[in-house]
Amino acid sequence: MEHEVDLLVVGAGPTGLFAAYYAGFRGMSVAVVDSLPEPGGQISAMYPEKQIYDIAGFPAVRGRELVERLLEQAEPFKPLYLLGHRADQLEPGFTVTTHRNTRIAAKAIVITGGIGTFTPRPLPAADAFDGDGLAYFVRRLDDYAGADVVIVGGGDSAFDWAQALQPLAKSVTLVHRRSTFRAHPTTVAAVRASPVEIITDAQVSTVVGNGSVESVEITCGDEVRAVPCQKIIAALGFTANLGPLLHWGVEVENRRHIPVASSMATNVPGIFAAGDINDYHGKVRLIAVGFGEAATAVNNAAHFIDPGKPVFPGHSTDAT
Repeated sequence: MEHEVDLLVVGAGPTGLFAAYYAGFRGMSVAVVDSLPEPGGQISAMYPEKQIYDIAGFPAVRGRELVERLLEQAEPFKPLYLLGHRADQLEPGFTVTTHRNTRIAAKAIVITGGIGTFTPRPLPAADAFDGDGLAYFVRRLDDYAGADVVIVGGGDSAFDWAQALQPLAKSVTLVHRRSTFRAHPTTVAAVRASPVEIITDAQVSTVVGNGSVESVEITCGDEVRAVPCQKIIAALGFTANLGPLLHWGVEVENRRHIPVASSMATNVPGIFAAGDINDYHGKVRLIAVGFGEAATAVNNAAHFIDPGKPVFPGHSTDAT
C-alpha cells in the first residue's frame, strides 16, 4: 500500500490527534501512524478510565472520552489512520515505510510519539496469571466491581487506581516496597483517608490460584501475610524506547527527547516534533501544552510545504 499526503503525523496520542485536526483545518491532507491498534496513545493503552483535570474547558474528563472528542473534532477532515503500523524507515523526501510495508509519501512530518513504545515492568510473582487476574493497566473500572483487588506500586497510577476502584471493589489493598511514595501528595492523602489498606516496606512474594488468582502472600520483613485477591494490578512503571526514530537523522537527547526550536522544528528541515517527545528550555509535559505545540508545529509545517502560506492563518472564528 502507498499513500500520498501533505503531512504525516507519527503518533496517535492526544497531541497527534489534535495535529490531525489542525492539519485539516489548514487544508492539508494528513495521515496518522501509530504502532498501537487503537488511537489515543498512552491514554488508551494505560489510562482510559482515569479522570484528567488539566484540560482547558473540562473540569474533569475521562481519558476515553477525551480521545473520542479529539477523533470527533478531526473527523470532518477525514484523516487517514494507519493504526498498528510502526513507522520504521525514513527515506529522503519524507517517505516513511511502516513495519507492515505500507509507504506514506509526505511533504512534511510532525512527530508526536510521546515516549515511544512502552513496556510494563513485570511483577515476577504473578507472571503466570497475566490476563487471568493480573493486569498492568485498568481498561474498565467495572471489571473490578465486587472483587478483592491488590495494587502493587507507589506512583500516581497506583494511587489513582486505588482511589477510583475503592467505591467499586469489595476491598482494595495497596502494596509498596518503600515507606515513601512518588504519587501526588493530594492523592496519597485521599487514599490514606479512604478504606484502602496500605502496606509499606512489603512486596507480593507469592500468588496463589488454580487458573485464576485466589489470594496473594505479602512479605513484610519476617512476616508473611495472606490476603484474599481475585485481581492484581501491577503499577510498577514501564520502560520506553523511541525505536526506529533514533535512526531518522533527527537529533535525540538521552535516547528520549527531541530538541526543537520555538517553531517545533527539529534539526531536520521539514520534520517537527510536539508533545512529550520534544524538549526545550522551560518545557512542561502536559497534554494541554502538547495541544499548543501541535498547532505551532502544523502551522510551521504548512509554511514549510508552501512558503507562500503564512505561518499563522488567522483564528478559527474567522472562517466562514
